[in-house]
Amino acid sequence: MILTNEQIKKQVEEFLNSRSGLKKVLLIGPDFTRFFSNAGYICNCAYHYLASRGCKVDVLEALGTHVPMTEEQIAKMYGDIPVSCFISHDWRHDVVTLGEVPASYLSEVTEGLWNEPISVQVNRLVMDDSYDLILSVGQVVPHEVIGMANHAKNLFVGVGGSDMINKSHMVGAVYGMERMMGKDFTPVRKVFDYALEHFLSNRPVWFALTVCTAPDNVIQTHGLFIGNTRKVLEDAVALSQKTNIDFVEHGIRKCVVYLDPNEFKSTWLGNKAVYRTRMAIADGGELIVLAPGVDKFGEDAANDAIIRKYGYKGRIHTLEEYKKNQDLVDNAGAAAHLIHGSSDGRFSITYAVKNISRKEIEDVGFKSADYDKMASKYDPHKLKYGYNTVDGEEIYFIPNPALGLWISKDMFNS
Repeated sequence: MILTNEQIKKQVEEFLNSRSGLKKVLLIGPDFTRFFSNAGYICNCAYHYLASRGCKVDVLEALGTHVPMTEEQIAKMYGDIPVSCFISHDWRHDVVTLGEVPASYLSEVTEGLWNEPISVQVNRLVMDDSYDLILSVGQVVPHEVIGMANHAKNLFVGVGGSDMINKSHMVGAVYGMERMMGKDFTPVRKVFDYALEHFLSNRPVWFALTVCTAPDNVIQTHGLFIGNTRKVLEDAVALSQKTNIDFVEHGIRKCVVYLDPNEFKSTWLGNKAVYRTRMAIADGGELIVLAPGVDKFGEDAANDAIIRKYGYKGRIHTLEEYKKNQDLVDNAGAAAHLIHGSSDGRFSITYAVKNISRKEIEDVGFKSADYDKMASKYDPHKLKYGYNTVDGEEIYFIPNPALGLWISKDMFNS
């Protein structure tokens, strides 16, 4: 079933109508990298319903470590909500500390692989008592760090602080993304559940969670789940596991992934091409990433410098460097990203780029190729999603890696 805009609007308005007497509301919505979540339309519906009744509405951008949205991106994603309503989250400076997830709990949920506490921080607006309602809006979809994205992650990473962002990513990297992707109740999810229960249970936080696909870049919303319990997450996870996970018959020998230049401008984001396909690519296979918009590595200068210095050199190499170098310890999220972005030598990764030099790509550990030449052979506007034959060779084409998870049946069964 695909929900119509009218059905979505009705569901949002019925929920808001049940929360009588609202005078000031904080919407927490994703940035442009989550354009296909349909969170923009949902926030737009909520804004107009509330504003027409005299309610003040602020929209806090759940950026995590990403760059703030431009006015053009806000307009494209969120429609006619006034730009003045939007507040960009600064993960290094805009947070307050609520407490910590204890080391003993981390050790328990990670099977002893992580034995340090994690500080729990959120944007100070989440703790502002003047808000009658905090509505966190976003998409549940397979995710490399937590298993399935959203719910409390939108709070503790999307509008969270550096310690949680960095260490939760490292917990996921150390535990192993293949053990978690597409699953609920992972160690990282349990950390967020703990933080939500212990530190935000007295705040008026509700969630509006979508399950979406985007064939031909048209958003299709398969489900919208609104509530303030964990059940809304579990219901969304169950639907996303059916909707957003694709099983391929056998390990893919050559996978071609296209990164829309409007959405992907860094390998920090573009490496979803690696994360989401790694369980589908055969040993000795090849991943070609068509990246016409990528012009940097990190979303901010500090992470960009870390990636350039250490590169995507594999899990063991990165963990060894992590033990020896304080800059990696201080930027543990970047260290985790380096682990996630490497195939550990199991398959090759080639980035085809236009706006960054091929030498820079090769210096961080990837193979490189000229974008125009590769796009001429593997035309992203002509290939169909899934299996194609190009010059007598079978390739598997993915037009947007952010919207799913691909797993080979033989690897899954083994």
